[in-house]
Amino acid sequence: MVNDTTLLLDLDGVSVERVELLDDGRRRVHLTTADLSARACPACGVFATRIKGSALTRPRDLPHGELGLEFFWHKRRWWCGEPVCPRKSFTESLPQIPAGARITERLRATAGRRVRDAGSTVIQAARDLHLSWSTVMAAFTVQAREVTGAPLPEVKVLGIDETRGGRTKWEQDAETGKWQLVRDRWHTGFVDALGAGGLLGQAEGRTTADVLAWLSTTPLAWRKNITHVAIDMSATYRAAIRTGLPDTIVVVDHFHIVQLANKMLSTVRRRTTAELRGRRGRATDPEWKARRRLLRNREDLTDEQFASMWNALLDKGPIGHRLLTAWIAKESLRSLLALARTSADRNQVGHARWKFLTWCADSDIPEVRRLATTIDRWWNEIAAFLDTGHHNAKSEGINRLIKLTARNAFGFRNTTNQRLRTRCVTTRRARGHLRTAQL
Repeated sequence: MVNDTTLLLDLDGVSVERVELLDDGRRRVHLTTADLSARACPACGVFATRIKGSALTRPRDLPHGELGLEFFWHKRRWWCGEPVCPRKSFTESLPQIPAGARITERLRATAGRRVRDAGSTVIQAARDLHLSWSTVMAAFTVQAREVTGAPLPEVKVLGIDETRGGRTKWEQDAETGKWQLVRDRWHTGFVDALGAGGLLGQAEGRTTADVLAWLSTTPLAWRKNITHVAIDMSATYRAAIRTGLPDTIVVVDHFHIVQLANKMLSTVRRRTTAELRGRRGRATDPEWKARRRLLRNREDLTDEQFASMWNALLDKGPIGHRLLTAWIAKESLRSLLALARTSADRNQVGHARWKFLTWCADSDIPEVRRLATTIDRWWNEIAAFLDTGHHNAKSEGINRLIKLTARNAFGFRNTTNQRLRTRCVTTRRARGHLRTAQL
C-alpha cells in the first residue's frame, strides 16, 4: 500500500484517501467526498444529517500514465430529513460525478471535444479513452451543439458548391407503388468565401428548392449583409440566388472557366479519335501522346515541347487540325481572362472577347461552339470576378475536408451525423480565431 495523499487529480469535490499499488503495476485510488453540498437532497435540496449506509462506485476518469488509474469512491447514503420529500434516501453526487454516472463529466466532455476540435474519429477517440462508440458519439453530439447553436458570422461573400454525400436511396411507396427519393447523393455547402467563418451549413440535395430552403432558415438581416455569391457555372444555383438573394452579385472565378475549356479539349480529342480511327486512343497515336501537353498552359511549355506537339498534330491531317483548333480556342479564352484581369481598357477587352467568340463560331466543332455559348451566357458573372477578384476556392478546400472526413470514418450511414461531423471539422479554424480574439 502506498500513502500518497499529494496525488493531484484536479477532480472537484473528492479527496484522495489512499493509493494502492496493484500487482499488475496499476494504481487504485480510494476517494472520499470532500464537498459538503453532496449531502443536499437532489429532490428538495435539504441537507441531510442522518447516515443510512455506505456505497462504493468505480467511476472512470481521464487516463493518467501508461497504465492508468482505478478509482474507488467511498461515499455515503443519507436519509432525507424533509418529511414531505418524496425522496426518502439518496447517495452523494457531485457535478463532476453525477448519481449513477460511470464516467466523470470531464472525461465525457474530453471525448466530445476530441471529435469536435481535434479532428479525431469517434472510434479512435473511444479507443484512446477506453469508452464505447455510443458514449463518445453521445458526448460529441452534446459538444457539437455549441457549434450548431452559435449565430452565423457576418458574411460578405457567400460561397455555394456541391459535394457528394453518399449513395442515393430510394423507397417504394406501399400504396402507390411509386419510387420516392429518400436520400440525395449530393449535398450543397454554404461557405464564408471571404472571411474565416468556414462552413456555415449544408443542405441535402442541389436543386433550387434545396438552396432556398436553407436560406430561409437564416435571419433576414444576415442575408441582406451578403454582397456577392461565388459559385461554379451552375444554372440551378444562379436561379436560386436570383430568387433568394436578389440584391447580390453572382461571381464565377477563372478556375472553373479554364477547367471547362480543358474538359472541352479532352472531349474533342476522344470524339475525334473515335470518329476517324473507329476506336479509342492508343499510345502510338500522336493525339494520345500530346494529351497532357494540350492541357498545359502555353507559357508552361518550352519552345521545343510546343514545336514537337504542334508539328506532330499538324502532320496528322484532320485529327491534328481539329485538336489544334480546339487548343487555340482554349488559349484564346485564357488570354481573354488575363487581359480582362489586368487591362482597364474595356474596348480592348471587348475586342479580345469578339475574337474568341468568332474563332469558336468559325471552328465548326460542336464542343468549341458550346464552350463559346457558355462563356457568352455567363460573361456578366465572369466579369464580376474579374472586377472583384472574389472566388470560391474556400468552397473547394472545404469540399476536400468533407471528403477526408468521410474517408476517415469509412463512410457515413446517417446523413445527419455526417453533416454534424462535417460542420465541426470545417469550422475548427474559425472557432480557434474566435477564441484567440476573445483572449
